[in-house]
Amino acid sequence: MSKLRIDIVSDAICPWCWIGKRNLEGALAELGWEAELAWHPYQLNPEMPAEGVARAEYRAAKFGSLERSKELDAQVTAAGDAAGVDFRLERQARTPNTLNAHRLSLLAQRHGVQQPLLESLFRAYFHDGEDIGDLAVLARIGAEHGLDAAEYLASDEDREQVVATDASFRQGGISGVPSFALERHLLFSGAMPAAQMAAAFRRGEALLREKGLLKD
Repeated sequence: MSKLRIDIVSDAICPWCWIGKRNLEGALAELGWEAELAWHPYQLNPEMPAEGVARAEYRAAKFGSLERSKELDAQVTAAGDAAGVDFRLERQARTPNTLNAHRLSLLAQRHGVQQPLLESLFRAYFHDGEDIGDLAVLARIGAEHGLDAAEYLASDEDREQVVATDASFRQGGISGVPSFALERHLLFSGAMPAAQMAAAFRRGEALLREKGLLKD
């Protein structure tokens, strides 16, 4: 079978996107697929100030109270444990603007290192509690993957492209992440367990072949 393309719409501050990434890896292993993966930008908080905000302040405003925020954090942590993802949400001090993280992801895609770089972004934010809106943090993560990212991040290169791509997904009806597409056909949203994800991809592949949209 030829290599299939899977597109993922994601945000680096979405905990379910890290869980979804891990479950996707499990699903592909179960399917035995060597897929071409491409990750695309979606900002959960497109109006977030460039410097971000204090996480406690942001979470209390979004969920009504810090107590409710902690309950949701516990749910995410438990889901992460089930997927093999180690969340340390208590280490987070800020909720960042993710525009520059998406730019770094795009740069990494061009250099063939998007998958490992995204893993590093997720880990930096959700495990290490780093501010992934900070250009120095992003430049360091980029350098860890062989990218000379400092000058790129200091410029406006690809800023409009990231904003336009984000807007196009919203206009196309995507309102939550992660969202997954097979051969550019949207299949599902959400970080379902690996076995369920594999079944969804299997059904999607069969349907595309049935409609003549996928060939060997």
